[in-house]
Amino acid sequence: MIHKFYQNGLYILLDVNSGGVHVIDKLSYRLLDLVQPPLSENCPQDAVDALSGEFDINDIEECYHELYQLYEQKLLFSEDDYEKFALTAVASPIKALCLLVALDCNLRCEYCFAGKGDYGKGRTLMDLDTAKRAIDFLVEKSANRRMLEVDFFGGEPLMNFEVVKQTVLYARSLEEKLDKKFRFTVTTNGLLLDDEKIDFINKEMYNVVLSVDGRKCINDRMRKRVDGSGSYDSFMPKFKKFAALRGDKEYYVRGTYTKYNLDFTNDIMSLYDEGFDQISIEPVIADEKEPYALSESELPEIFAEYERLADRLRGIRGQGKHINFFHFMLDLDQGPCAIKRLRGCGCGNEYAAVTPDGGIYPCHQFAGIEEYKMGSINDGTFNTEMKLDFARAHVYSKPECKKCWAKFYCSGGCNANNYLYAGDILNAYRLSCEIEKKRLECALTLKAEKLLAENE
Repeated sequence: MIHKFYQNGLYILLDVNSGGVHVIDKLSYRLLDLVQPPLSENCPQDAVDALSGEFDINDIEECYHELYQLYEQKLLFSEDDYEKFALTAVASPIKALCLLVALDCNLRCEYCFAGKGDYGKGRTLMDLDTAKRAIDFLVEKSANRRMLEVDFFGGEPLMNFEVVKQTVLYARSLEEKLDKKFRFTVTTNGLLLDDEKIDFINKEMYNVVLSVDGRKCINDRMRKRVDGSGSYDSFMPKFKKFAALRGDKEYYVRGTYTKYNLDFTNDIMSLYDEGFDQISIEPVIADEKEPYALSESELPEIFAEYERLADRLRGIRGQGKHINFFHFMLDLDQGPCAIKRLRGCGCGNEYAAVTPDGGIYPCHQFAGIEEYKMGSINDGTFNTEMKLDFARAHVYSKPECKKCWAKFYCSGGCNANNYLYAGDILNAYRLSCEIEKKRLECALTLKAEKLLAENE
């Protein structure tokens, strides 16, 4: 399988199974429309005939010879060696846990997938005993995994900061005697950040996600306080102080774009101007009946905006400055391991979420969906069959993904979004897929340009 496209003056070819990315010329681009594997040593006569009115015959044959060499090197129309791994997919020990320590929030974001904080379950906070049992559950289900991850999430987790702090201390107390190592992450809207919390987070959290939607006008339209007022002026000074004290430890700002800001490049640049260079702005995923929701009719405008964003990033990097937009990150040399390429985040298999009442769910986005409740840490129940179902949810068990060129980059998409908006975890949600493919094309173009510049 191959995928080819033209962007920013470059003809780019991706060999899907090998991961090889090639910058080719117009003749090669056209010729690839006329040949199919298995390739023979000589250029097919019908391909020569089709192109001879536009290109010199010798050039056509030379070009084909170069493509044939790539084919012989298994860098073009390469065989799929991944499916055999997928067919032997088995349930894995759990390595990561999302603790929903606060089903409550001091914001009422319009697009919040969590029902504006409470997941439809009522506004509650997790108590420390439940949090400790959740850590014990993770340790028990992690088997021989040493590195474990815990995400503090909400709602707004800092509304339950004392439990966050005591949970971290409890987990740390287990590390040496159990030969485990915990890495913690917290996602916050920043309204409750103060010196104490900043100091603790910077000491204990491996990564921090700061939620903001970009420009003040955009943020305050969607991310409102309980009383309906905007939040930007309250949290932004705190975010800046946090970032200044964070040093070289990992964190990033994460926002959401909606129908109201299809010019989201301006939001990314606004965050960059505020001093942040690790940025993620993601499309809202919502019922198309919502006034802010995206639909397929917006795709042409969204695609053009991603190309505009790529141009802005070129300009920044051309000045020797740094900005990292998460959805344009690609590692063509190493990349994720085979299993991660096949089934992504590990939702429901390597990853689970626990709610304040002790309920276990495949991830935070499934929280509150009783059909997907996997058990409870209070009574020791845990649905291993459901866990195995998620282990089997990979790019070869998802019919649309199996034939898609982007499958090894998106890993089948978000299982929760697939369920909520396409009816089944094995059904690809088309809107997300189309946006992801455009982002990948922009990312591949930027990467190809970088490699070309390095080789000049």
